[in-house]
Amino acid sequence: MDLLKSMKISSSGLSANRKRMEAISSNIANAQTTRTAEGGPYRRKEVVFGSEPARKSFKDMLDGEIDAHAEEVHATEVVSTNNPPILKYEPNNPEANEDGYVAYPNVNVMKEMADMISAQRAYEANISALNTSKSMAIKTLDIGK
Repeated sequence: MDLLKSMKISSSGLSANRKRMEAISSNIANAQTTRTAEGGPYRRKEVVFGSEPARKSFKDMLDGEIDAHAEEVHATEVVSTNNPPILKYEPNNPEANEDGYVAYPNVNVMKEMADMISAQRAYEANISALNTSKSMAIKTLDIGK
């Protein structure tokens, strides 16, 4: 695998984890949102990852066994979960239904924080791999001096 391809794979991981971090941030920010434009409480967002081979041309497809397993990751879509809202008894709240219950988003802030740490670590791992590839490229260029 050439160095540019490894950098491209790392950058796709950076982009996918940035999208994941945006969804997590949105979930935390809207953990108490009871009314949205679509109606009802905010729905938790999740990012769906997908992969595709890191090969673009026929020549790339024929290159070595390592290249055959190299894949880029992409955030294919952001979906809203269908988890039911959490009902809390607050009869004085203007958002309460006729029984006095308010529907809050089913967002667990502690789970979101754990997901945020996981996304941060994945982002850092991709940066580390990118820096290693960059360092290898610089060392390769130094050989010619």
